[in-house]
Amino acid sequence: MTSAETEEKQPTVLEQMGGVSGMLYSSLPVLVFVIINFATKNLMAAIIGSLAAAVVIGVILAVRKGTIQPAISAVFGVGIAAFIAYKTGEAKGFFLFGIWQSVVYGSAFLLSIVVRRPLAGVIWTFLNGRDRSWREDKASVRDYDIATFVWALVFFARFVVQRWLYDEDQVGWLAVARLGMGYPLMAIALLATVWAVRRADKRLKAAEEAAEAKATAEAEVEDVLARTADDLLTPDMDELKRVVDAESRDKSRD
Repeated sequence: MTSAETEEKQPTVLEQMGGVSGMLYSSLPVLVFVIINFATKNLMAAIIGSLAAAVVIGVILAVRKGTIQPAISAVFGVGIAAFIAYKTGEAKGFFLFGIWQSVVYGSAFLLSIVVRRPLAGVIWTFLNGRDRSWREDKASVRDYDIATFVWALVFFARFVVQRWLYDEDQVGWLAVARLGMGYPLMAIALLATVWAVRRADKRLKAAEEAAEAKATAEAEVEDVLARTADDLLTPDMDELKRVVDAESRDKSRD
C-alpha cells in the first residue's frame, strides 16, 4: 500500500467529527435548553425541550444510518444531563455531567500515556481498522503520546473553565463554553492525531521498504553463493576428460 493510498483512506478532521451535520445535531439540545430556560425561566420546560430535541435528532440519525444505536447515543447524554438538572433543581446542573466527564476522559488519556498505550493511537487504530505495528516503534509511540497529551489538555481545559462558570452560576456562559470548547478544541486534538498518524505511517512504511530491500539483497546473495558453491562442487566434464586423456597418453609412452 502506498502512502498516497494510506492518506486517501484517512478520514478528514471534519469527517472524524461527524461532519457539519454532526456538529449541528450535537449542539442543538444544548441550545434548546438554554434558550427555553432563558425565555421562560422554567427549568422543566427547558429539560423537556432539550430531551425532545435529542429524540428528534436520534430518530433522524437512526433513519439515516439504518440502526437505532445513534438514537440511543443521542438521547443518552442529554438524558443524564437533564436528569441531573431535574434532581438539583438548577439549570446549571444540566452541564454538570459534561464537566465531570471531561475530568474522567482527561485522566484516561493521561493514564494511557503512563502505561505506554496512548489512546490517540489505540482509538484511531480501532476506528479505522488499522494494524498495531506502531506500538513496536518507539518513535511512533512518542508521536501518539504527544497527540494523546493534546487530547488530555483539551478535556482538562474544558473542566477548569466550565467548572469555574458552574461555581459562578453563569448558565448562559456555560452553554457558550460548552459549544465553544467542544468542536473547535476537538479539531485541534484531531489535527494532532492526524499529524501523529501520518508520521507513524511514513516511518513504518520506510522501515517496511528497508526490510523488503534487505530481504531481497540477502536472497540475491544467497542465490550467488548457491550458484558459486554449485560451480565448485560440480566437476567440469570437459576438463576432466582432457586430464584423463593426458594421463592415458603418458601411460602409453611409458
